[in-house]
Parts: sequence; structure tokens; C-alpha cells
Amino acid sequence: MREQRHGRRIMMTPEERDAFLGAQRTCRVATVSADGRPHVTPLWFAWDGSALWLYSIVRSRRWAELRADPRVAVVVDAGEEYGELCGVEVTGSALPVGEAPRTGAEPVPELETVEKTFALKYGFGERMFHDGRHAWLRIRPETLTSWDFRRLGGEFRR
Repeated sequence: MREQRHGRRIMMTPEERDAFLGAQRTCRVATVSADGRPHVTPLWFAWDGSALWLYSIVRSRRWAELRADPRVAVVVDAGEEYGELCGVEVTGSALPVGEAPRTGAEPVPELETVEKTFALKYGFGERMFHDGRHAWLRIRPETLTSWDFRRLGGEFRR
């Protein structure tokens, strides 16, 4: 993974980044269609400290685009006022893990922790639901960029 070079002053520490990604609920996933047009959609996600996990409908445009071209950019951000803006951008390749669609009939040891994390984060209890429509995509970051404008301490212009 490439190290963040710009914006070190506002960059989150790894602990801050992990806490931020653990607390936020919605990301925006950018894919590219076959004709080169960008496509951005909101989605729930889980972060395990080294990979971003997306639970996507397998019959979606997003899924079809990622199967054809796995390159992806994902942004998770928060804040209303300029001095409150913070976020993380992840780029990499989104690759399926486990059965697609996921029914839960087959145990996938690699998904045990992420499914428990996802279920707890979104209020499903400790067990992941499987509706036979979704499947998991894992993104191991090629780049991971973070920002937290609160670090500027009011040193910004409108």
C-alpha cells in the first residue's frame, strides 16, 4: 500500500482512522462502466483494520461493473462545517469472497469476523443475515488517504 504523502498535517492516525471507519455507517462506492462512465452508489460496509468489506447485491449494476473491472474508489466522510470535515478514501480492487450470492449454507472462515462485525454495526445482533441476494467484496487498499480538518484548529478560510 502506498503511504499518504500529502496532507500529513490533517491525516488521521491509524487508530483514529480505524475508529472512524468503525463508527461510520455509509460509504460511497465509485465504479467504472464498460463505456468508461463513472458510477457512484452508497453502501454499508465493514472495516477490519486491513480491508474494507462491501455487502453488495449481486444483481446490481455495481456488482456487474466490479466483476468486469474490479478497480474501485470508496469514500467515507463526515462533517457539516468546513472545519469539521473528516474522512477516508480507499482505492484498490474489489474481489468477491465466499459464495455469490451468499446464503450462509457454506461456512467461510474468512468471513466469520467481518460478518459478526457487520451484524453488530447495523443492529442485526451477533449473527449475519443471508438473503441469497448479497455477497461479499473485499478491498485491500492500494491507497488509503485520510483527512480531519478539526486538526487545523480553525485555521481555514471560507
